[in-house]
Order: sequence, then structure tokens, then C-alpha cells
Amino acid sequence: MPIISAEFTIEPFEPSDPGPHVTAAIAAAEAGASTDVIIDVGPFGTAITGPAAAVLQLVHDVNSAALANGATRVSLQISKQ
Repeated sequence: MPIISAEFTIEPFEPSDPGPHVTAAIAAAEAGASTDVIIDVGPFGTAITGPAAAVLQLVHDVNSAALANGATRVSLQISKQ
């Protein structure tokens, strides 16, 4: 199974207050992550790295949570390692 990374930026972006659209997306990623998935929450985005099947499921979960909680845009980049 290939290893991939998915990097998200969720808008609207408020550096001092991430808002429910961001916190719900991060919570969804953390709740669904297995031990072979690495989640890196940064100041401008979040990266999820691991086996493709697990990461792609988390892509769905993160996007769903972000949009359900007020996100106006989710920018996503997926890279194969």
C-alpha cells in the first residue's frame, strides 16, 4: 500500500481563532486516525500522512466535518511518497 500525504487549508482563516470549521475537521482526523497515520497540525494547515486507504478515508471525514461546520473553502493537496 503506497504512503500518501494530504495537506489541508480550511477557510475562512482566522489565525487567532480557528473556529468550529477547523476544530471539527481536526477532531475528525484525530478520531479516525490509526497508529500508522501521522497528523501534523500547523498554523496554516494540517497534514495527514500514512497508508493511502487510511488517508483517503480521513480526507472524506475532514472535508465533511469542515463543510458541515461552516467552512467556505477547503484546499487540498495529495502527494504520493
